[in-house]
Amino acid sequence: MHVHYRNEVRRSGVDARALKATMRTLLNAVGEPDSAISVTIVNDDAIREINREHRGKDKPTDVLSFPLEPEPFSQERLLGDIVISIDTARRQAADYDAPVQREIDRLLIHGLLHVLGHDHMEPEERDVMEREERRLADAIGMPWPYET
Repeated sequence: MHVHYRNEVRRSGVDARALKATMRTLLNAVGEPDSAISVTIVNDDAIREINREHRGKDKPTDVLSFPLEPEPFSQERLLGDIVISIDTARRQAADYDAPVQREIDRLLIHGLLHVLGHDHMEPEERDVMEREERRLADAIGMPWPYET
């Protein structure tokens, strides 16, 4: 398993080692221990541009996910790309009164589930995705920020 990591934001405060370790644990928890994934940290301007280009939404967002079709003859199964806005993550962490790294972990969970095909547009899908988010939060020892 391999986590391809890139941080495009100077002094973001993201702990790269912790992020990669968390993602490896999450890949194991979803049954993808031999797969790879790409995670990129950007600012709001960059994620806004990506959101506009790929989703037609001209605004920043917290996380974007891009699943990839597996290459049939590849040695490594690359699941896809997750792009996280550190600016939005910081604001959301403040809203939850949580450390930024915890919010990044939450966004890793959310992004990974989208890469794996989960969605939350319909109530039934949202219920399934939320249960899986909670299960993965437990797998990394993270308290879940959404209480119902």
